[in-house]
Amino acid sequence: MTVESTAARKTTRRSSGTKRTASASVKKGPGAEPELVQLLTPEGERVQHPDYDIDLSADELRGLYRDMVLTRRFDAEATALQRQGELGLWASLLGQEAAQIGSGRALRDDDYVFPTYREHGVAWCRGVDPTNLLGMFRGVNHGGWDPSSNNFHLYTIVLGSQTLHATGYAMGIAKDGADSAVLAYFGDGASSQGDVNESFVFSAVYNAPVVFFCQNNQWAISEPIEKQTRVPLYQRARGFGFPGVRVDGNDVLACLAVTRSALERARRGEGPTLIEAFTYRMAAHTTSDDPTRYRRDTEREAWEAKDPILRLKAYMENEGHADAAFFEELEAESEALGKHVREVVRAMPVPEHMAMFDNVYADGHALVDEERAQYADYQASFAGGEAE
Repeated sequence: MTVESTAARKTTRRSSGTKRTASASVKKGPGAEPELVQLLTPEGERVQHPDYDIDLSADELRGLYRDMVLTRRFDAEATALQRQGELGLWASLLGQEAAQIGSGRALRDDDYVFPTYREHGVAWCRGVDPTNLLGMFRGVNHGGWDPSSNNFHLYTIVLGSQTLHATGYAMGIAKDGADSAVLAYFGDGASSQGDVNESFVFSAVYNAPVVFFCQNNQWAISEPIEKQTRVPLYQRARGFGFPGVRVDGNDVLACLAVTRSALERARRGEGPTLIEAFTYRMAAHTTSDDPTRYRRDTEREAWEAKDPILRLKAYMENEGHADAAFFEELEAESEALGKHVREVVRAMPVPEHMAMFDNVYADGHALVDEERAQYADYQASFAGGEAE
């Protein structure tokens, strides 16, 4: 099973079909649509934007669609595995596929990504074997992949800390004279963390080539966005001295165009950008969460009408960019991926207990050595020398 995608990283030719110019809508009250960059409406109609536009071939569009479908299939399989007791926990990305695939495909190979714990679609774009993502949630490894192999850092559970890591890394590559950029992901809840705001300060002052990509999925676990901020999140960037933009997070074309522009700006030495991808978390925060306790079904139903996969499918079908054979082949590939994930996860070997202390620090650490010794004594206290 390969994780390579047919989605190209460069634009080539103009898509067929008529486009219309999108007019920005301003949020005027509760329930009003927010002002954002959109290139593909929820109905699958292609529109233009005066500052961000993109031309993709039929092959590229099919590649983006394939990315989103397979990422959603993997995510659904992981959720099912957790319900079956095969994983300890899972954080679903359901509904956020366009934000992750669009931004992930905007990256160059030499760019570096700092994710949270939900960027399964970005990991897919970076060529990380999806089954490697599950090792940590099964408790058999610390991450399962070498970050330097794919320029994709290990998942970060501590909210917001990865933005500081990203800023420091970006400052470093700037001093090295590289023209690559850094992409840091976080959620709307993490935007309230001190680490995130500190990273904004340092990145702005040092003109670091970093793009902050906030997936605003409307809920910080059970806390709605209106209880987290009085202004749209993207406007916070202005106070730190760099631009912010809000994009339709369910529009894969807009996410690709906006992120590509921000990364190019960073590479030119023009400093950081904050992107707020306005999207929605269709599933629970994690599999330990019950969203029915704090949000209405009508809210989810409204966002289901904006499904990122369905809108791209509608556009491709209307413009003749994909036929029935394509969708049938993709469905078969999707089922094969699900089967592969199940088999690999269930076959993951249980590691030796003391292995958890290995590969934490490159050169060892006194505290880890102390904890290793304490745990070894604990294991030895059981009959047979090991806890059941």
